[in-house]
Amino acid sequence: MVRLMHLADLHLGWEPPGLTRESRETRRRERDAILNRVVDCALRPQWRVQLVIVAGDLFETHDPSEQLTESAAAELARLTRAGIAVVTVPGNHDEISYHNSVYRRWGYQWPGHLVTEPMPDLTWREEIAGFPVHVYSLAYTGGVTDVQSLAPFPRSTDPGIHIGAFHGSLDWDTGERSLPLHSADLAVARYDYIALGHLHQYKATRVGDACAVYPGIIEPKHPADDASGCITLVDIAGEGLKIERPSLPVRRHQRETVDISTVQSSGEVVSLCRGVSDPEAVVEIELTGTAHFALDITAISQQLREDFFALSVVDSTDLVPSGVAAQYESDATVRGEFVRRLSRRLDEEEDPRKRRVLELALARGLAAFGGRNDG
Repeated sequence: MVRLMHLADLHLGWEPPGLTRESRETRRRERDAILNRVVDCALRPQWRVQLVIVAGDLFETHDPSEQLTESAAAELARLTRAGIAVVTVPGNHDEISYHNSVYRRWGYQWPGHLVTEPMPDLTWREEIAGFPVHVYSLAYTGGVTDVQSLAPFPRSTDPGIHIGAFHGSLDWDTGERSLPLHSADLAVARYDYIALGHLHQYKATRVGDACAVYPGIIEPKHPADDASGCITLVDIAGEGLKIERPSLPVRRHQRETVDISTVQSSGEVVSLCRGVSDPEAVVEIELTGTAHFALDITAISQQLREDFFALSVVDSTDLVPSGVAAQYESDATVRGEFVRRLSRRLDEEEDPRKRRVLELALARGLAAFGGRNDG
């Protein structure tokens, strides 16, 4: 059996926007310390880690500062000195394509094994506790990697454990620069385990006879990274595998929704928001519903900023000022016909709940027509 620590998407060097200078520095230090913390865990004898795979986006950018690069390399070197194998796969944030990429600058000085092959290949093979382990991977390289011809994925016929390690999107279109991976192609390779990176939420799925896993981001960047705070450990043996996810304390992230349909002022919005979240958390508050007054998101955020460690306020409301609907009723347009029909139904409806649905439909319809900020 081989025990693997599967990491991805640490995004070292990321600086959160919209914070006070003090909070921003605190948050940056917290996030950049995550590699030190996971290395400490890997070195614990009771964890029995023998191999660490970093499946992309170790850094937030391809050109991190020398101080951060040296710190990260020193942490990985702690593993190799302890006899723990390390394989690092470049991602899309820390892409190897650029001439000044951290991985081009460091090259063979990088601790452990750095994947540099632009197309899928057997990139690393080593015996761990007398048992052969094979890792297949690639480093996306602009102008060289042919994303249309990744298959067939290679697999040696030699005995041992065979692991695929890729940073990309498995069977979904992210709408951004990403390596497209397809289950049907990977299944043919018959890997024992597929270590993935790119998705920030933990996800495990079957790919043929193998298990493909996104370990998720450990120390979140955004409240949307809600499956965080865990390290992924994998025991891989000839008869199967076992996944454990021990927790690692990180700063809490929260996403909250506040419906402001019943409030009449920004002061009331501020009061509602103050009561919904942990003041020590990184918080995103989404304002929803129908606003009956002009929202000043900047002013609201400033009033709330001292109440939270970190806060962002998102305006997802429908703003329909008094009289806006009426001014469109006489229009000989599709918008005018829409307003007339909804207005008639509102005049006829007595059920408060149904009236509320119609009011929201009118608000969202006008917003879609471009009437959100009119009047």
